[in-house]
Amino acid sequence: MTGFSIRVGDLARDRDAMRRFILGLQRFEYDIVPNRRLDEQVAEDHLGQMFRDPGKAHGIFMVEDEAGAAQGWAVVIEATDQLYVEESLRRYAYIAELYLEDVLRGTGAGKALLAACEDWARGHGFHTLQIGVLAGNARARKVYGDAGFAPYAMELRKRL
Repeated sequence: MTGFSIRVGDLARDRDAMRRFILGLQRFEYDIVPNRRLDEQVAEDHLGQMFRDPGKAHGIFMVEDEAGAAQGWAVVIEATDQLYVEESLRRYAYIAELYLEDVLRGTGAGKALLAACEDWARGHGFHTLQIGVLAGNARARKVYGDAGFAPYAMELRKRL
């Protein structure tokens, strides 16, 4: 499998695929950090949280295989940084979701989703684009680094 296409996603049309991708990412990340919810409701809860503020801009991008089946997605949302950041620099775009089914990993589909998010952010007047990644997800860190993302902040965790 090498062919794919990117299209704008629609919350109503693509909801089932979005739920599948959220659960897929939860399972993937659980293998790295076993604190992820694996219940079906987490997908609906997460969708509700991401799109709870209708006044905030967001972009949804779906990646489809050659047969037109959704095999991954990315969501970029408008975010606001902390109060200690200069007010004129607080507004930024944040990639809240990026997930690919195994069949499209390593095909360039992830890079295409990142590019779609970056184009969306530029088109909406953002000057900064951020994405989060688990420290244990070396493959994603490399892909994001190759796409121009650099470390910005680090959170440290200690189990008690």
